[in-house]
Amino acid sequence: QVQLVESGGGLVQAGGSLRLSCVASGFSFSFAAMGWYRQAPGQLRELVARTSTGGAIAYADSVRGRFTISRDNAKKTLDLQMNSLNADDTAVYYCHALIATGNYWGQGTQVTVAL
Repeated sequence: QVQLVESGGGLVQAGGSLRLSCVASGFSFSFAAMGWYRQAPGQLRELVARTSTGGAIAYADSVRGRFTISRDNAKKTLDLQMNSLNADDTAVYYCHALIATGNYWGQGTQVTVAL
């Protein structure tokens, strides 16, 4: 079955960096549109960054220039490098896959940015 397992979250000081990783299994990764979303307490889940099967990349305005999404189709991994973190980046971050059978989500990883 489809599995998305995130790692790399944690507590970081404002201005610091974290790298999130998502390991995928159970589907043809290279044919999946992949992305990172986040959800802060009391807020709706929002797109952070996404990458299509053709390599097109899109970022939320709030993270453009600070975050970098990358995928390795051979390893079936999706990463998110996050730099210059601030308190507004505090949220649970979710790995997402869009494939022929639908949308799939990981369990999420908590990112907390301390002032």
